[in-house]
Amino acid sequence: MRGKPADTERKLISILIPVFNEEGNIRRAYDAVCHVFEQMNDRYTFEIIFTDNHSTDNSSAIVTELAAADPRVRAVRFARNFGFQRSVLTAYRLASGDAAIQIDCDLQDPPTVFPKFLELWEQGHDVVVGIRRFRQESKLLQWARRVYYRLLRRLSDDNLMLDSGDFRLIDRTVLDQLHLINDVAPYTRGLTSLLATKQIGVAYDRHARQAGVSKFPLGKLISLAVDGLITHSIFPLRLAAFIGLGISVLTCLASFFYIFSRLFFGINWPAGFATTTVLLLFGISLNAIFLGIIGEYVGRIYNQVRSRPTTVIEFSVNLPDVSLERLALQAPAAAGIRRAPVEISRRTGTEQSS
Repeated sequence: MRGKPADTERKLISILIPVFNEEGNIRRAYDAVCHVFEQMNDRYTFEIIFTDNHSTDNSSAIVTELAAADPRVRAVRFARNFGFQRSVLTAYRLASGDAAIQIDCDLQDPPTVFPKFLELWEQGHDVVVGIRRFRQESKLLQWARRVYYRLLRRLSDDNLMLDSGDFRLIDRTVLDQLHLINDVAPYTRGLTSLLATKQIGVAYDRHARQAGVSKFPLGKLISLAVDGLITHSIFPLRLAAFIGLGISVLTCLASFFYIFSRLFFGINWPAGFATTTVLLLFGISLNAIFLGIIGEYVGRIYNQVRSRPTTVIEFSVNLPDVSLERLALQAPAAAGIRRAPVEISRRTGTEQSS
C-alpha cells in the first residue's frame, strides 16, 4: 500500500476566504474546503487564510478557534473595515502557496470547482477564472451585470473576463507581481487579469446563500462597478470632453444661426425666457456632472499620493513570519512598476499569535 506522500512532494494551495459578519458560514466554508482537498490528498496540501474585515459578530472568535485547532488555518483580523477589495488583495499577498484560490465565505461559489481550476492550472494557465453561467437573482440585476461587464471590457484595455467575479485561481508568478502593485483603490479581479499571461475561464452555476445576508447590497454593487470602471478606464473623462466639445459646437452653430437670421433675413426672434432657463440649467447640470467625474479621479490621485497602508492587521494566528516579511520587503522597481511601501503594519502594542 502506498504511503502518504511528504508535503514536499505536494503543491501547496492557498485558499483565501474574506470574512465580514459571516458567523453562520465560516465552519461550513472550512468543512467544504477540507472535504474537497481530502479527495486530492495525494497531490496537494492546502492552507486557509481567513481575513476578517473587523466583523462585529462572533466571526473573529470562530476563525481564531479554527486556527487554534488546525495549523493549516491562518486567521487575520484587520484593525477596522478596509473594504472587500483591500481584504482580498491583502490575502493574496499573505498567500504562501504555489497558487491561491479566492472564494467567498457564503459558498455561493462552490469549492467543488477547485479540481477543474487546478487541472487547468497544471496545464500551464496562470489565472483560472470562474465564469458565472447562472446565478439566483432577479432578471433585472442579471441583465444589468451582463451589460456592465461587456461595457467594462469594451472600454478597458485590460484582459477582463466576461461574467466573472473574484472566484479564481492565481499562480505564484502572479501573486508575486501583486506585491509590486501600489493601488490605493484596488480592483483585484481586474489586477489579476491584467497580470495574467495565459488566462482561461471555467463556467459554473452560482448557488444561493444559505446563511446570513449579502454584504453587497445595491449601493455597494454600484460602488464596486464605479471602482471597476474608473480603475480600468479613462473613458468617463474622455466622454466628458467629447460631450463638452459637442455642446460647444452646437452652441456656436446656434449663435451663428440667430445672428445671420437677424442680419440677413430680418427675423425678430422673441425673447424666450423658458428656453433660456432650460439651456442654462442644462449647462449647469452638465458642468456638475463633469466636475463630479473629474473630482472622482482627482480624489483617487490624492489618496494614492499619500501612500497609506492597504490594510492594518490587529492580530493574526498561525501566520508564518515569511508572509509578513514578504509584505514588508522593499525591492527595486521592476518593469516600470513602482515598488509599493510596507503594505501591512500592526498596531503598536498588539501581539501576533503563532
